[in-house]
Amino acid sequence: MSAATATCWIITDGKAGDETQCIGVAEALDIPYEIHRVKPRAPFTWAMPRGPIDPRERPSAKNSPIAPPFPDIAIGSGRRAIPYLRHVRSASGGKTFTVCLKDPRTGPGTADLIWVPEHDPLRGGNVLTSPTSPHRYSASRLEELRREAHSVIDVLPAPRIAVLVGGNSRHHSFSDSDCERFVAGLEQLARDSGAGLMITLSRRTPEALSDRISSFADDEGHYLWDGNGDNPLGQMLAKADAFVVTADSTNMIGEASATGRAIHVFHPSGGHPKIDRFLGTLARLGVIHPFPGPLKTTTYEPQDPTPMIAAAIRKALAARATGRQGQE
Repeated sequence: MSAATATCWIITDGKAGDETQCIGVAEALDIPYEIHRVKPRAPFTWAMPRGPIDPRERPSAKNSPIAPPFPDIAIGSGRRAIPYLRHVRSASGGKTFTVCLKDPRTGPGTADLIWVPEHDPLRGGNVLTSPTSPHRYSASRLEELRREAHSVIDVLPAPRIAVLVGGNSRHHSFSDSDCERFVAGLEQLARDSGAGLMITLSRRTPEALSDRISSFADDEGHYLWDGNGDNPLGQMLAKADAFVVTADSTNMIGEASATGRAIHVFHPSGGHPKIDRFLGTLARLGVIHPFPGPLKTTTYEPQDPTPMIAAAIRKALAARATGRQGQE
């Protein structure tokens, strides 16, 4: 078995951010994959990631998300997915090569290969680190998206600025003053630069902020994706000359950093030391700039750890195959 012919499962509890990262790695491996979503019940969820799987979802159970035959590779992410990733590794007799994206909170022995962002402390011989997270926007994919026509984005005035709006989270919240400050910053940026804005919101975007942004976009002729039809995020990334991103989403910042275009980061109320360390690293690399603030058009080396993670998986699989051949 090699990465070129491997079968692959993606194991998550369905959170979009976790699942997207896993899919990005599978696509970088250029292998087919199946998405397996786990739905453990309480009280089993209370002990996760350290506890066992929900026995209702054991491999032998009806409609189990981890029923055999087990795959060659299993890529998992998220607290609830970790016990299932461990279980597949054990139930397969170690034949399934397991990959964990983000700190599993159960140590480096949790999986055969682990990736964590640099701002997390976990280290080990099987642990990879990078400033930003894996994603689905490879250089070749971005180039394809640049060539694809979009009836609204393509006619926006230059420079085109992608505005990626998150929302309230465990560590951040948008107060009324935050909402006013953010929209006022967009108004000034568009006015001073003559830019055309292409804006996308999150499920977490509070209604007060969503309403303010919608009114601004309608009044000033900017593009706001309303959630209908195909998500244009890929084309926004590919066709942007610069970005405005809210600090609550490290995933959105990481995706934008794959373009090499300047990212202007807005800080809502709250924060967390880990996110501060993440942003500090990107500031030192020249990736991010403050928002509100003047438009920056500087560039930098695009940030994309996805090929590195895929290469590490291929290397580990090749070493495993060589070791088994040597034992025969």
